[in-house]
Amino acid sequence: MEAFLTAHFWVAVGQIILIDILLGGDNAVVIALACRSLPPQQRTKGILWGTAGAIILRVILIAFALTLLQVPYLKLVGAALLIWIGVKLLIPEDEDEHSNIQASDKLWGAVKTVIVADLVMSVDNVIAIAGAAQGAGEEHQLALVIFGLLVSIPIIVWGSQLVLKLMDRFPMIITLGGMLLGWIAGTMAHTDPAVVDYLPQEKVWNYAFGIAGALLVLIAGKVAQKKQAPADA
Repeated sequence: MEAFLTAHFWVAVGQIILIDILLGGDNAVVIALACRSLPPQQRTKGILWGTAGAIILRVILIAFALTLLQVPYLKLVGAALLIWIGVKLLIPEDEDEHSNIQASDKLWGAVKTVIVADLVMSVDNVIAIAGAAQGAGEEHQLALVIFGLLVSIPIIVWGSQLVLKLMDRFPMIITLGGMLLGWIAGTMAHTDPAVVDYLPQEKVWNYAFGIAGALLVLIAGKVAQKKQAPADA
C-alpha cells in the first residue's frame, strides 16, 4: 500500500495519462469512424464495448512488454522506437491517414473494428507506457498501468474533442509530450541490462540520460519540421 503513496508512483501515473492522451487521439478517431454507421441507440454501446476490449488487450500487451524489457538490449530498441515516436509526434500528420477505417452498421462488427485497429496502432502506447511504469520501480507495475489506463479512458472517449482543441490552441502541449517520450527513452536506455555494468547508475545520471533523450526529440523534431515545411508550402 505504501508504494501507492510515493511520488514515483504518481509521477508515473501522470506520465501514463499524458502519454495515453497524446498517443490516444488516433484511437478516438478510430472509435468515431468505426461506429459512425451504427444506429444512434447502439453507438454508445459500440464505443464502450470497443474501448473496453481494446484496453483489456492493451493491458495484456503491456504485461508482456514489462517482462520483455528485462531482456538485454530490448530497452535500447524500445528507447530508439520511443525517440522516433516522439519526433513523429512533433511532425504534422496527414489528415487522410484514417480514411481506410471501415464503418460497420452491426454492433459487433464495429466493436471488432475498434479492437483490431487499436491493436495495430498500440505499439507506441505499449512501449511508452511500459517505459513510464518501469520508472516507478519494480513493484506494482501492472497495477500502475491498469490504473493509468482506466483514468485515461474517459478522457479519450468523452474528452477527446476538448483535448484536441487544447492541442490546437497550445501546440506546446504536443512538444512537451514528445519530449516526455524522449525522457522515458533516455531513462529506459540507461537501465538496459546490457549496459548497466558499464554506466554509472546514480539517479543524477538517469536524469541526465532523460534530459538528453528529451532534447534529442526536440532538436530532431524541429529539424524534421523545417524539412517538411517547403514540401507543404
